[in-house]
Amino acid sequence: MFHRVILIILDACGVGELPDAPQYGDRGAATIPNIADELGGLKMPHSRKLGLGNITRIKGVEPVSCPSAAYGKMAEKSPGKDSTSGHWEIGGIILPQPFPVYPDGFPPDLVSRFERSADVNTIGNIPTSGTEIIQRLGERHLRTGEIILYTSADSVFQLAAHEDVIPLKRLYQICQTARDILQGEHAVGRVIARPFTGRPGRFTRTVNRKDFSLPPPSPTIFDRLTERGIPVIGVGKVYDLLARRGFTRAVKTTINMDVVNKVIAEMKAGEHGVIFANLVDFDMLWGHRNDVGAFGGGLQEFDYRLPEILDLMDERDLLIITADHGCDPTMKDSTDHTREYVPLLACHRQIKCGRNLGTRETFADIAATLAEIFELTYTFPGKSFMSDLIRT
Repeated sequence: MFHRVILIILDACGVGELPDAPQYGDRGAATIPNIADELGGLKMPHSRKLGLGNITRIKGVEPVSCPSAAYGKMAEKSPGKDSTSGHWEIGGIILPQPFPVYPDGFPPDLVSRFERSADVNTIGNIPTSGTEIIQRLGERHLRTGEIILYTSADSVFQLAAHEDVIPLKRLYQICQTARDILQGEHAVGRVIARPFTGRPGRFTRTVNRKDFSLPPPSPTIFDRLTERGIPVIGVGKVYDLLARRGFTRAVKTTINMDVVNKVIAEMKAGEHGVIFANLVDFDMLWGHRNDVGAFGGGLQEFDYRLPEILDLMDERDLLIITADHGCDPTMKDSTDHTREYVPLLACHRQIKCGRNLGTRETFADIAATLAEIFELTYTFPGKSFMSDLIRT
């Protein structure tokens, strides 16, 4: 029925707390609904038509009687609320235990081992905001050349350096050394290069961030697709989150609207396979900084561009829009990811009135659906919603 799937991840755009959210300190989290309430409503007419407001109550995005997409929400079955585990589960891998986190910083013996192996000295080693730590330690870094090490509530080992002090090639080599060391009990989800530029008081992070993710422990649906010769194009962050595995080609992006531009370009250029994209600004720029206004504006900006994607779809295209976790910026006592359901919208030109896909037990239902669409032998967890799409 379908020859191409456009899979778009609205990074961190959750729609309500999971039952176990209180265990993660996330009671009351509901990223999109809470943003809508705080801003007095969101204007997202195209997403509303698809059925976004049918998933949960969102001020300004009311439910419609006959949505043009199948709609529902998905629970993350893996423990944690990390981008890596979220994308892995979308690909069909459910983790038995969460990635390690370091609320008190990394153990001194681990840091010393890293410093010796990478031939660097570190400063920081605390959980904090990346924008804050470069303002606090950036001047010392310029003076001494010590690399800035920090983490967050997520499973990340982040290394920040001024591009004039540590060139990008060298920073990436240092991060690869860290990735090689951080295995076993210290197998963090991601080592992240965080380059910045500017002068004291005016430091800014650049677009040259690079993630060094832990490789998935087994094949994902994207591995299986490429093994079969089915093109999988990674647009933006997804390529790094899956450790550069399972993709025919990667397309580098900058801001959210550049991701949309690149998705549109790929839709115009190709006719078969999967276009897999991530809009990271919701998470990186607005969620972690508790910027409710910018987050809401970003949602509306995506909605404004949505018709450009829909208009390019032919009779055999399927568009899936979802997320990987929440990052509720209205929770002012935290800047961390939040443990939430994620939205699920799936549309194609043959849908007359979209069905309610209900509450899915795992993000891996997307992997199962892709496997059925492309007629693969599927052995991963997850339940396909293909039949619900056909009956709409």
